[in-house]
Amino acid sequence: MHMTRRGVVLGGAAAVLSACLPDIRRTGMREPGADRAMRPSPNAAYDAWVAAFRPRAEARGITRATLDAAFRGAGFLPGVVERDRNQTEFTRSLQDYLAIVASPEKVTEGRARLRARQALLAEIEGRYGVPAHVVAAIWGVESNYGQRRGDIPVISAVSTLAYDGRRGAFFESQLIAALRILQNGDVAPGAMTGSWAGAMGHTQFIPTTFEAYAVDFRGDGRRDIWAEDPTDGLASAAAYLSGSGWQRGRPWGLEVRLPDGFDTGLAGRGAARGVPAWSALGVRDAAGGGLPDHGAASILIPAGPGGPAFIVFRNFSVILRYNNSQNYALGVGYLSDRLAGGAGLRASFPPDRFGLTIADRQDLQRRLTALGFDTGGADGVIGPRSEAAIRAYQQSAGLPATGEPSRALLMRLR
Repeated sequence: MHMTRRGVVLGGAAAVLSACLPDIRRTGMREPGADRAMRPSPNAAYDAWVAAFRPRAEARGITRATLDAAFRGAGFLPGVVERDRNQTEFTRSLQDYLAIVASPEKVTEGRARLRARQALLAEIEGRYGVPAHVVAAIWGVESNYGQRRGDIPVISAVSTLAYDGRRGAFFESQLIAALRILQNGDVAPGAMTGSWAGAMGHTQFIPTTFEAYAVDFRGDGRRDIWAEDPTDGLASAAAYLSGSGWQRGRPWGLEVRLPDGFDTGLAGRGAARGVPAWSALGVRDAAGGGLPDHGAASILIPAGPGGPAFIVFRNFSVILRYNNSQNYALGVGYLSDRLAGGAGLRASFPPDRFGLTIADRQDLQRRLTALGFDTGGADGVIGPRSEAAIRAYQQSAGLPATGEPSRALLMRLR
């Protein structure tokens, strides 16, 4: 979630208060009536709130003309309140997260996008110092290379959440920022769309982050992160990372090989030390070679000592400013390396809590789908659709309908 990913602290990119990290939503199922719930619905209390809000907005420099244009056609969105009140807090494993945000398909598409925008991304890199493949990875994780920018009217969404009151002050600040963006002429009210929580465009900036970091890269008078042309969106992502302290010419981190008996108590973002100290402890790069020295670094072992390990530098912490989630920063870093031509991880992830490897889970999904129980794909991630397919199969076979995978279930399907 983006409470510190520029939500409460700065307000930021990628669905600020969404329970789903970017692109994870594809493993879920669309709720019946979701489209209707995201259309304005009559609500007298909301209308009264807007009427009371207008003087507050005018006192902060928003003109009546801007308010009239912004709220013309806007309204209370019941689906936004439902999403906000029913966020499911869960943490996916790094393996599942990488399977989604850095799948082979996503890598292939990202490399094509990188080639197609090579000149633009090189120009952005020259200005802000953020490598093209890192900007492209942010783009891929945040909006699937611009294919999922969100289609919910932002004024309706953030005003609904401000009125609802659970985080009223925060969302009122987003509403004021959105109105200033409209007043500045960056986008027309009808084109200001985004996620249910107000994250917008190719980079999924929330309004306050847009105000702080969005750029007009070509100098045409508008900072347009919503257009099909991703120029301003990509440049804005680079500007954000640069403004957050990105160190030019240095990596985010890399996969490493830990020595036998490595003290796992030394791992963690808060346990940084110099590269020579890590080398003296026997830490090597994943191929067994020496470590590059890019300053103080931390060792991360997100899947435990039996899984992949990473050494991370200052730029990893900068990516965390975009989204304060370790999996997110590792996902962006790993995807960026793949987009630059790097290979996959050398180390394997251990079996999950059900005793299944990712290959096992992919096999389970393929076999269920072949039997008519659609899992929505075979990426090895057991999300809501896979759970529903497992449950339906279990019911059809007279088994306890747990919806959980297991080795016994896989063997039965085989």
